[in-house]
Amino acid sequence: MYLIAPELYDLATDLLVERIGRSDYFSGAVEFEYGDVECRLTVSLIIYRRIERLPEGDRDCIDDVVPVWWEFHTSTEGSEVPNGFSFSEIRDRLRL
Repeated sequence: MYLIAPELYDLATDLLVERIGRSDYFSGAVEFEYGDVECRLTVSLIIYRRIERLPEGDRDCIDDVVPVWWEFHTSTEGSEVPNGFSFSEIRDRLRL
């Protein structure tokens, strides 16, 4: 079993936020390498947003995501390796 490091969750979250952009719905995949492991997060998400009012101006933020469906695959040397991925870790990072 491949253990998912906090840094991998951070990377996956950052890449996912880039792909989501300003959408209220996202369906697609984020693929990346983490060390010698190839990773692919495939998701369909409903995205809830909020406006933060700041002195320097308003900012559109992700308030929450509801996964309709998700999969996270890890592979090394072309072979898939089971992992302990938890989408709630991504969800927590998206709401910061």
